[in-house]
Amino acid sequence: MIELIHLVKRFGDLVAVNAVDLVVPRGQFFALLGPNAAGKTTTVKILAGLMKPTSGAARIAGYDVQEQSLEARRRIAYVPDFPFLYDKLTPWEFIRFTGQLFQMPEERIAAGARELVARFNLEPYLAKPIEALSHGTRQRIVIVSALLHAPEVVVLDEPMVGLDPHHARVLKDILKERALAGMTVFVSTHQLSVAEEMADRIGIMHEGQLIAVGTRDELRRQSGTSGALEQTFLTLTRQEANLREEHPDSAGAPASHSQ
Repeated sequence: MIELIHLVKRFGDLVAVNAVDLVVPRGQFFALLGPNAAGKTTTVKILAGLMKPTSGAARIAGYDVQEQSLEARRRIAYVPDFPFLYDKLTPWEFIRFTGQLFQMPEERIAAGARELVARFNLEPYLAKPIEALSHGTRQRIVIVSALLHAPEVVVLDEPMVGLDPHHARVLKDILKERALAGMTVFVSTHQLSVAEEMADRIGIMHEGQLIAVGTRDELRRQSGTSGALEQTFLTLTRQEANLREEHPDSAGAPASHSQ
């Protein structure tokens, strides 16, 4: 459902994403981890169609995000870390507007919103102007709007930012339920606990390159660790940093992690 094919993004002399290859199949919950400035958000924005790659390609359900953008976007939902909403609308108006963008009939919008609104406790806010609502409430509105049309792929960048523990749990449960039903989930996060608890597979980015991909057990074996994901993550990124220092001309050569 998600394909990154030798993806490269440069900003002048800076290579933010360096020859990344990745395949995420239908129904998989994939978590992308990495330190600050690793290239995670750039990768997510390319995948969501918000940024053009310098070279390479991103595909959703077989459709090139740049060349076949409408077909790709019909199948995807994107939740940014800092959501944009139309402040003068109410949450219900924004949710309905989103459904209309996906050409959903009114009865399907109402039916799809009913369950999600209830689970995220948004009923008291539906008629209030969005500009009067907290960041956490806005985040819940964006999540409901994103999931409304039952996308085949959902891409989330730091989705837990602003959510209290209760609603973070609700989001985790919904994403896992949807993944089990066949939706592909791609989450970029700094929260190792989210990846450890939820992800079927985990990718680790470091300085623009995808240095490791696998299940938790596969990553532990690769790192030579046996403890929590935090230890695995720190070991793999430290090993990569040391390799670059020792062999600056050859370290970090991009590898394919397509399976």
